[in-house]
Amino acid sequence: MGAVPKIFNAMEDAKLSNSTTGDNVPYSSLTVEASLSLPEMTPCVINLCKDLFKNWATLDDSRFSVQTVSGGITNLLLKVSVTEENGNNVSVTVRLYGPNTEYVIDRQRELKAIKYLSAAGFGAKLLGVFGNGMVQSFINARTLTPSDMRKPKLAAEIAKQLHKFHQTEIPGSKEPQLWIDIFKFFEKASTLHFEDIDKQRMYETVSFEEVKKELLELKELTGLLKSPVVFAHNDLLSGNIMVNEEEEKLYFIDFEYGSYNYRGFDIGNHFNEYAGFECDYSLYPNKDEQDHFFRHYLQPHKPHEVSENDLEALYVEANTFMLAGHLYWALWALIQAKMSPIDFDYISYFFLRYNEYKKQKETCFSLAQSFLSRSGTS
Repeated sequence: MGAVPKIFNAMEDAKLSNSTTGDNVPYSSLTVEASLSLPEMTPCVINLCKDLFKNWATLDDSRFSVQTVSGGITNLLLKVSVTEENGNNVSVTVRLYGPNTEYVIDRQRELKAIKYLSAAGFGAKLLGVFGNGMVQSFINARTLTPSDMRKPKLAAEIAKQLHKFHQTEIPGSKEPQLWIDIFKFFEKASTLHFEDIDKQRMYETVSFEEVKKELLELKELTGLLKSPVVFAHNDLLSGNIMVNEEEEKLYFIDFEYGSYNYRGFDIGNHFNEYAGFECDYSLYPNKDEQDHFFRHYLQPHKPHEVSENDLEALYVEANTFMLAGHLYWALWALIQAKMSPIDFDYISYFFLRYNEYKKQKETCFSLAQSFLSRSGTS
């Protein structure tokens, strides 16, 4: 982890996106410092938009307004509204990447996927790429809360959308990335050093020998479940789902962790997010709530025709891969503890996720092993 971070190359990645899709996405070498206050940032964002979109280049700055939409752990979202010469009002979303996020996010993979996902009706359209972010079309909708996701109507719609999302074809390798990414995280997370004495002391209590043993054991077990490989979102928390109630339309957004992966991981990881920002895992969906989700995922148009056998198989699959979600984000958190400037106790978050993994391990392993024994594949 002592290497100098790779600087995001807007021109290189915009050209990659153009070459893979045939579209002409404008790019700018300009960057916007995400740590600035909104008043300080606004003129930089306006200059960026003028540089990217030539029909805005000569507009007076007074025609632009900039406001914060949300600030996540790995990016900052801004809404830019513009009154064009003809009087039309246009809004776009400017997304600023968090510092050092290239350690955990493959931006080229994201840009490649985003165009195909947009064409399939997912997320916002990619309009431009710049030194430390991208510009996308603005989605007029509200972000879900964790409690929204368990409402039966919304849960059914999320399941239907995820079924469609998993049908999307993205050109290139279809090798599942879960264990590749987790072991990359492990290698980085296990060789850190913190200048902060308290952080270093907490870090030294982590048994990476034990963590590796758990990873290998879980990888072996999940491999027996033969989970289908699909293009997965991999980060389907409430903040990455939007809804327009008037139009009754649901949107998945932010595909920065998207990759080909195991179906069970995407679903199990989503269920973990029912716990919300406080990580209250007593809110993890019960079997009836999961079956409701599975029915609408497996048979979006005929949910009541899903067989009990199919429900059981997906229940086992999702709840075994759910454990991988805890290990994935636990190791991610250690890397963020070292690299992220955000004031958040990432090391404590590691222990929260790792301890939840250990708490759930015996039940989930027994569930999977019993299922595999009965199906003759153990």
